[in-house]
Amino acid sequence: MWLILPASVLAGSLCVPASAHQAPAGWQYDPSCCAGVDCYQAPPSDVKETKYGYQLSTGELIPYSDHRIKRSRDEYFHECKPGGDNRAQHSFCLYVPDRGM
Repeated sequence: MWLILPASVLAGSLCVPASAHQAPAGWQYDPSCCAGVDCYQAPPSDVKETKYGYQLSTGELIPYSDHRIKRSRDEYFHECKPGGDNRAQHSFCLYVPDRGM
């Protein structure tokens, strides 16, 4: 005799915990910035430092004092936008590399 399980029970048993999203260098993006698909290493031409803050290629300006700015753990900028869409007009976070002083 075959026992047929409801689809919700079967689906729940097949789920595995999602791992945190990582930068290519292996460090973890902050969960407040990334839901597993939102962050990516930005091409160098996507972020410009201006007098007022970081200007992204979409035109978005993130002031230097903005709480969304995080420290990058490598030498690259990383943008976190909805779904990792580099055309999105609003960023969740911007990871900024250390600048040699």
